[in-house]
Amino acid sequence: MKKISIVSSRFHFHHSLIALAAGLLLAKAEDKPEPTRPTDAEQTKTPSEPQIEKIDATHYRVGKIHFDQKTREIRLPAKVNMSGGLLEFLLVQPHGKVHESLLVTDASATHLNLAFTLLRYLASKELFSLIDETGHPTGEYPVVAADVKAQARIMMNVQWTDKGVTHRVAINDWIQHSEKFTTMPKGPWIYSGSSTYQGKFVPDLTGDIAAIFTSQEAMINYPGSGSDSDLVWFAFEKNIPAKGTDVTLIITPFTKFPEPSSSPYEK
Repeated sequence: MKKISIVSSRFHFHHSLIALAAGLLLAKAEDKPEPTRPTDAEQTKTPSEPQIEKIDATHYRVGKIHFDQKTREIRLPAKVNMSGGLLEFLLVQPHGKVHESLLVTDASATHLNLAFTLLRYLASKELFSLIDETGHPTGEYPVVAADVKAQARIMMNVQWTDKGVTHRVAINDWIQHSEKFTTMPKGPWIYSGSSTYQGKFVPDLTGDIAAIFTSQEAMINYPGSGSDSDLVWFAFEKNIPAKGTDVTLIITPFTKFPEPSSSPYEK
């Protein structure tokens, strides 16, 4: 399926500015006084910035996103959207491409991006071809510093409860290769950061948050073999609970493990 980007180069995400704003927001959350009853005028006022709530010494919440400043773990609620069928996305919002996404969430992508920034993850654009002056892909990819690549790599697990028993597995275990019939190889995903368009964060506009088939509009992308095709990955039916099951998607920093001799994550 051909993808058409709605994002022009002049709307690229400025990570340093967001990081500065995020730091100020976190400082506000840490120094926040005891809440008082808002006036009628305050209740009708539209908030101009995300409200970060401090839960304890290291845990914070912004909207439906929970994160731990010490471990850099991020948690967000989702539901199983597909227990079988062809996948292009891992996670979308209800107005996103739900017909080809494993999970669906009503959490804000902007809030998720804020958590990434507060926890010092760095966005990497290494998966996206450079564009020439005519607006077409060149087939060449940007050179990304090793430290940025390292800080962009994340592991994702999914947790759910069935008959009183809590289960937690790598999200890759819920995804199956269409020809090999094996689970997606163990390995990291990449925090891509996405862009803004007319002042709005693109994943909140499109509803597409995490992509298996590489998407420049998504903020998380799968970097492994088969990410350049929309016909490779399926929902691994025997491993997935019923559609509609409540789950928690858990994002943590990638900790290196020995790579196989022929790595599926080589670019």
